[in-house]
Amino acid sequence: MKQYPIWNKIEACIYKSGKSYGVKNDGFNQIKIGTSSRNSWDFVNTRVTHRENEDGTRTFHFYVDGKLYKKATLNKKKEMSIELVK
Repeated sequence: MKQYPIWNKIEACIYKSGKSYGVKNDGFNQIKIGTSSRNSWDFVNTRVTHRENEDGTRTFHFYVDGKLYKKATLNKKKEMSIELVK
């Protein structure tokens, strides 16, 4: 299995088990609602970004409809700090 800094795990009633996939730097999800794929409207967009910094830390940002919602930093000791952005 490949190693990715961002993992998306999906659980839905149409799957017998969860599905997942990895992302290297930037993942974007567009969620639409309605009655079918042709009769649907934009509901919410999410985005997760990953950057490896010069000092060896990694930063992650989670956006909802283009607004930063959470950010996290993984330090060199593999300790994660997560912050809710207000």
